[in-house]
Parts: sequence; structure tokens; C-alpha cells
Amino acid sequence: MARIPPPVAAVRTAVRRGLADLPADALVLVACSGGADSLALASATRFLRGRAGLVTVDHGLQEGSDRRARSVAAWARGAGFDPVRIETVSVAGLPGGPEAAARTARYTALGSAASELGAAAVLLGHTRDDQAETVLLALARGAGPRGLAGMPARRGLLRRPMLDVARADTRKACAALGLAPWEDPHNTDPAYARSRVRASALPALVAALGPAVLANLARTAALVAADTTALDELAVTALEASRSAAGLSIPSLTALSPAVRGRVLHSWARELGAPGGALAYKHVVAMTALVSEWHGQGPVHLPAGIVVARRCDDLVRVVPAHIK
Repeated sequence: MARIPPPVAAVRTAVRRGLADLPADALVLVACSGGADSLALASATRFLRGRAGLVTVDHGLQEGSDRRARSVAAWARGAGFDPVRIETVSVAGLPGGPEAAARTARYTALGSAASELGAAAVLLGHTRDDQAETVLLALARGAGPRGLAGMPARRGLLRRPMLDVARADTRKACAALGLAPWEDPHNTDPAYARSRVRASALPALVAALGPAVLANLARTAALVAADTTALDELAVTALEASRSAAGLSIPSLTALSPAVRGRVLHSWARELGAPGGALAYKHVVAMTALVSEWHGQGPVHLPAGIVVARRCDDLVRVVPAHIK
């Protein structure tokens, strides 16, 4: 029996572990752009699963993107994937920059396809290198623990089984299997922060600190994610215990540790209608000051026109016209 090349084995092992809890007959969809990461993921999934489908998303952001999508779909059908879908999306009018808008459109399309087809999971091809890049970008923008936790291995139907696999191994796996990956020009476009991190920042870190820095950054994300999950669970209980007839009880909030209190205030603001993408660290700091640094200051203005204030022993939502 021919020996399986180590990079191929590494990808297959990661995918096997990532799907170990699913029934053998459950439909799994692979999100595949045709790049080395998602192509290696697709190949491993097809090898391991008797029932596997594939979805490729055409964002319409590059000339010939429709041809690329059709090429990926043709390969998938030839490889035995069923069903195979091409999802064409538009990023027009979506919030954020081009990367964020494309991501929103892509995940919406993947979620719709999974729901329509009854898939048990949608697999994404993010690697250990992608996770390291995500952590560095989070550090650069001063993100808290949620940002430093990086990309979750699982969220809903989405799964990232290759977060412990090096990007170099996905390329080697494709070469060993005779697969020809598509090279996305956006990955080398310096207009994008992630591309600059990939081309300059990470190589500089590796040169200064050694190749283990990539795995260490990814491991840090996993450790922070575990701690964040534990604190989030404590915050759920604390939020319920802090509720009062008017809003949230100041004495109850004061008794909480800062890490839990901040999460409680963040969750409460979301309940009031503040959009998560606009709710920033400064808003939570301002609400915290109403609790622990009270000196008669005025109300706090949150995104979406939401205003909260301290009233006696409660943190409450107030109508702007009634603010005194």
C-alpha cells in the first residue's frame, strides 16, 4: 500500500476529527473557492464522507469570477460531490469595507444553502495561518478577548476543522493529489490589511521569533476562546440575577467582577437594541462608569439612539426627550 503523503494525512486527520460527532449519512457541505486551503479541505472531505456537497460563492468582485465558480463546480461534480451549488451574491449596500461586506454576503449564502439542503454542517477552509493573522489584526485594533479568541472552530452550522493545519500543508496536499489551486489576487493586494499582515507582518515575526510563532498565536486564540466562553456563561447568570423592575440593579452590578460586569452591560445593551457591530468598548466603559464611578454624570448614548442613565439604585433606559 502506497504511503499517504504527510500533508494529505494531516488534512484528512483534521477533517476526520472535526466531523467525528456527525452521523455517517449526514450531509456535509464544503465551502470551496478553489484556493489551496478549501480545495485540500474538499478533497479530504470527499475521501472521508460518503455524502458530501460543495458550495462555491461568486462575489462578482473580480473579472472572470463566474468562470472560476463554474470551474470549481465542474471539478466538484467530477469528484463525486452531490449536491454542487454556485451561489451568486452581491455586496452592494452591505456594511463595512469590501472584505467585511463579502464575508457577510458569503456567510448568508452558505447559511441559506445549508438550510435549503438540510446540511448538518458547512466546512470552511481556514488554517492555522489564518488564525494567526486574525489574532494579529485583533491586537492591532485593540480588540478584547473576543477578538483575540480568533475564529471559532464551530459556530452554528459552520465548522473550521483545519485551524491546527498549516497553510503550507494544504498547498503540499494539493500538489501531492495533483490538484491545481486558484490563486486569489486579493490575497496579495496590499490594499487589504490581512494581505499586508500575510506578506509582511507575519514573515517578520517568524524571522525574529522563529516559525513556532504561528502555532503559538493560534494556540493563544484557543486558550482565550475557552476563557471567554466560561466568562460568557457566568455573565448570562449574572445578567438574570441583576435584573430589576426598572432595568439593572446597581448594587448587583457593583458586586460583580469587572470582566463579568462588562459582559453583562454589553449583553443588556444588545437586548435594548444596540447593534453588536456598532457597540464599542467606549460604550461599555461609559456604562460601567455609571455603576462604579458615579459622580452625578449624565446619561450614556449608545448606538441606534439608545440612551441609558442611572436612576437611584438602577441602570435604566430613558427616552431622550425626557432626559433631565
